[in-house]
Amino acid sequence: MSWWLWVVIGILLVGIELLSPGGFYVIFFGLAALLVGALRGLGLANPLWLQGLLFSVLAVGSLLLFRQRLVKRLPASASGVDVDSLIGELALPVETIAPGAVGKVELRGSTWDARNGGVNAIQVGIRCRVQRVDGFMLTIVPE
Repeated sequence: MSWWLWVVIGILLVGIELLSPGGFYVIFFGLAALLVGALRGLGLANPLWLQGLLFSVLAVGSLLLFRQRLVKRLPASASGVDVDSLIGELALPVETIAPGAVGKVELRGSTWDARNGGVNAIQVGIRCRVQRVDGFMLTIVPE
């Protein structure tokens, strides 16, 4: 296979890794293809069987040796809201919520289900504090 085809395959694989949501698997195959393309371009990997062997060994070897280190070095991206950090936040009811009843509140630009943890009804627009988080259910009390 010609050197430029290895380079194109390598660039495509690296591009797929950049567009995918993570995992760091495909990038090692892309880098191995780029390296085989460079070796083929320099005339150091002429037979096709040698190119395939180099690609396989470089891809799998680098994956096994470097992936774990790479994953540990890069911070994990937060994919959602850390609901435990909502305790103490201010929420605004969008409907009247009777004591012990469940209603809707607005918090951080989203609508949440919330249980009234107080002894009086909470009216629309009254600022409330998040007292507890159970799954996606907030327990609120008037401020």
